[in-house]
Amino acid sequence: MNPEKDYYHILGVTRNATQDEIKKAFRRLAVKYHPDKNPGNPSTEEKFKEIGEAYQVLSDPEKRRIYDAYGYEGLRGTGYQGFTTFDDMFSNFADLFEDIFGFPFRNRRQRTSPQPQQGSDIEYKLELDLEEAAFGSEPTIEIPRREICSTCNSSGIRPGSSPVQCTTCNGRGEIRRSQGFFSISTTCPQCRGRGWIVREPCNECNGSGRVLKKANIKVKVPAGVDSGMRLRILGQGEPGINNGPPGDLYVFIVIRPHEIFSRHEDDLIIRVPISFTQAVLGTVIEVPTLEGTEKIKIPRGTKSGQMLGMKNKGVPHLNSYGRGDIIVQVEIQLPKKLTKKQEELLKEFEKIEQETAEKKSVIDRIKDLLKED
Repeated sequence: MNPEKDYYHILGVTRNATQDEIKKAFRRLAVKYHPDKNPGNPSTEEKFKEIGEAYQVLSDPEKRRIYDAYGYEGLRGTGYQGFTTFDDMFSNFADLFEDIFGFPFRNRRQRTSPQPQQGSDIEYKLELDLEEAAFGSEPTIEIPRREICSTCNSSGIRPGSSPVQCTTCNGRGEIRRSQGFFSISTTCPQCRGRGWIVREPCNECNGSGRVLKKANIKVKVPAGVDSGMRLRILGQGEPGINNGPPGDLYVFIVIRPHEIFSRHEDDLIIRVPISFTQAVLGTVIEVPTLEGTEKIKIPRGTKSGQMLGMKNKGVPHLNSYGRGDIIVQVEIQLPKKLTKKQEELLKEFEKIEQETAEKKSVIDRIKDLLKED
């Protein structure tokens, strides 16, 4: 762009023109100097590019402020270079051109061709036992996925036959739509830009280029996973289209309910029954863990519902060191049937308790109860 040229003059607007006035001026000049309306006229193309640069600067508040204050040299100081190529202008103003010409616009100099597309992702629900989730595992899962057809090598064409030229676009992959003086290129809807169509599809894949198969994939489950977590296995989704990369496999973890443990984050909770005498006198009992059994001390006077902890016996922390705890919730079980001897002993115990209680006032006994709580 020649720094001597005046962008306001190029668009035919005053220096205090509003954005609406600038846009209307550009629309009017774009219609007048569009290259498709003036084929074979290099000066028209240069003029078209010139008004595009003017609009690019004056429609941007910051660029316009710098241009008003310092001129074109000020813009160059910010790294602005205008449009480096003619096609650059079409790509920058594609949305505006669609608005001007009334239908989807694509760079007329760029031929459409099928673009590489990433393959679809696959989701799989993996159910695990608590032990598998706690210590990690490597199960092999079977997933259904569409894979490249080996018969036609994903072309969708029956071996021995050939595709035929698209009659809608005559093999160009694009069609030209006219509106007034203009002729704008758009992707051919029949062949989707390929320029050819399949008349004899592959029998194996029915022309899709893909066949449904079952794939066996080993999944490395890290220690400490929990329900709701998601594992991502790169590249194990469906293959890409037009040499695009494959999708990914997402494995969603579901932990099956355990027979005796309930899980809260990395802690395990277990309800353990003890007898009345064990609670009163205290004892040592064996409690199951994920790795066998461990002994735990039941203190004298343990209450029903009391929680006792077994440190570092729970689920390992995911991607970290250490483990959660096992929380033992004690439940005192009272006998429903008593032998004659047991009944006699309990009555004797009750008598001694009453004698002891009579030596204290009601208020003292209430205070003792509050202290225990």
